[in-house]
Amino acid sequence: MSDGVAAKAELEGTRTKVFYGLGSVAFGVKDNGFQTILLPFYNLVLHIPAQLVGLAIAIAFVCDAFLDPIVGQVSDNLHTRWGRRHPLMYAAALPVAVSYLLLWNPPHWSMGAMFVYLVVVAVVVRTFITFFEIPNSALVAELTSDYDQRTSFLSFRTLFAWFGGLGMLALALFVFLVPTKEQPIGQLNEAGYGHYGMWSAIVMFAAIIISSLGTHKFIPFLRKPPERKMTLWQYAREMFATLNNRAFLILMLAIVVLSLATGLVFALNYYITSFFWLLSTREIGILTLAGFITVFFAFLLGPTASRIFGKVLGAMILFAVGYVISIVPLVLGLLGIFFHPGMPNLVWILLAFAVISGSMTIGASIPVTAMIADVVEDSELKTGRRNEGLFFAGNSFLAKAVSGLGLFASGMLLWAAGFPAKAIPGKVDPAVVHHFAVVYLVTITLVYGIGMAILWFFPITRETHRENLKTLAAEMAQSEESVDMGVIR
Repeated sequence: MSDGVAAKAELEGTRTKVFYGLGSVAFGVKDNGFQTILLPFYNLVLHIPAQLVGLAIAIAFVCDAFLDPIVGQVSDNLHTRWGRRHPLMYAAALPVAVSYLLLWNPPHWSMGAMFVYLVVVAVVVRTFITFFEIPNSALVAELTSDYDQRTSFLSFRTLFAWFGGLGMLALALFVFLVPTKEQPIGQLNEAGYGHYGMWSAIVMFAAIIISSLGTHKFIPFLRKPPERKMTLWQYAREMFATLNNRAFLILMLAIVVLSLATGLVFALNYYITSFFWLLSTREIGILTLAGFITVFFAFLLGPTASRIFGKVLGAMILFAVGYVISIVPLVLGLLGIFFHPGMPNLVWILLAFAVISGSMTIGASIPVTAMIADVVEDSELKTGRRNEGLFFAGNSFLAKAVSGLGLFASGMLLWAAGFPAKAIPGKVDPAVVHHFAVVYLVTITLVYGIGMAILWFFPITRETHRENLKTLAAEMAQSEESVDMGVIR
């Protein structure tokens, strides 16, 4: 068997899925850092008001989001000897690492200057990670066209993203953010955040390079659309025409709403565990470790639910059941039934709920992301173009913009609840904490419910996807036959 034939046979193998998924470690580290400890770092440690930190992060999200469709369009139309995706992926590695290191080691300037620093560095981090994330995520639609294999590929991507983010967060909570003689509260240990930033940068750089090298040999087998010379206006008009796809718009609206809820949950969960449940840094770290078990089960549940029920119904079942389980402790805690801060074995009980609910909600996100790849063929039938990068960029654009809004809303919610800029766990008025928890619970329940209702209307099923592939294959065969007849004549 020749090297080329052997490489092509590996396309849907486990080794390929591992290398493909490994790249998402960088995205997971960045995403987890932004959504969990960046707000408390700049708010509780550096004493920047929560609403200003939330605004800075939201600005970075929105600026980054507008870059996504551009990077997607560039990636779809790039023509090099290394293909459309890999040159951008390699180029992102070093800038991502350096800028993420700077984010967690800021200078001690005035409040206004610190706000500007946070905005600028956060924008730079998210800009460079986009140059890797969009081309890398688009590869799945080129590596396989199979309905279930795409879900399998993205389950590896989800697994590595969560493992990367949770792994670095666990290191932060257990190794870096530890109490010292000068600072007895681990969450307020400023030097620990700097160490987290340094090791995160190293991990992100390694993940990007290894993933890019691991998928490099498949470049000859990836799609090579004909090279076209177009003006910027033509590119922009084609971009908007492509994204105006009914299935894509429904899916994006659902993801927008679900991302808004996710942004709120990630940004505020640190406050719930620290101020409502009064957990220590070590106990929060234990809950973080539960994520490793959670993601492993999600890795199994997502593809399984998709195979049994289809992507839409499977995702909705996992989302609904998982979310209901996740809010049980907080609801009972607010009502004063069974759950209360300081109760024996609280952290282990919360861990059990987190594992069960997280396995389902994270598992639900896998088929949802896989639906984007299925839109590619639906769009190709209507437009005659394959735009994998553009569709994944469109998803990223909306998710980032709305997650940024979620983080901004989180900062505003803390401000509205009366949280002081120098809040210390256990020393905030219990009435303020209770009010904050109620608003948090009602808000995310409403937003998650709306998102799942919209997802129900996504029109591409296993059967419609199969028909799309058949139609495309028939059109390609007819086109090749026409070319052959032309040559004979």
